[in-house]
Amino acid sequence: MLTWSDIIEFTLRGNPEPDNRLVKTDVEWKAQLSHDQYRITRGKNTEMAGTGAFCHSFESGTYHCVCCDTPLFDSSIKYESRSGWPSFTQPVKANAIKYEKDSSYGMVRVEISCNVCDAHLGHVFPDGPPPSGLRYCVNSASIKMVTNGNSKS
Repeated sequence: MLTWSDIIEFTLRGNPEPDNRLVKTDVEWKAQLSHDQYRITRGKNTEMAGTGAFCHSFESGTYHCVCCDTPLFDSSIKYESRSGWPSFTQPVKANAIKYEKDSSYGMVRVEISCNVCDAHLGHVFPDGPPPSGLRYCVNSASIKMVTNGNSKS
């Protein structure tokens, strides 16, 4: 189980190696993604609080990266954080997520991205529930739900 100390270590010393890498051109990403998906995943933007498709959804399944289909989070560790974004306590694998210090907007946070394709997902905070104490705050536009082999964005 990852802890806040692990997250800080990743930002300081480097992230775990992903299982594979996917690199596409900007033109290829624009052709594949909707305007909002592109704006958020490739442009590192965010959706307005409470507007994402998965904010209040607790359907059983796995959340995958909308860009490369990498499994990121399981619905069993999703919880209602009242933050306005889907929140999770752990990724499905330690190497699924990439962590980087984000000093934008006059604050210091830890940005989370897909470790396979570098899609911006959101941020992780140390104010989640036990036992990990982590809150992965994720943009709905950066993920898709996969249930029984069927995906839903």
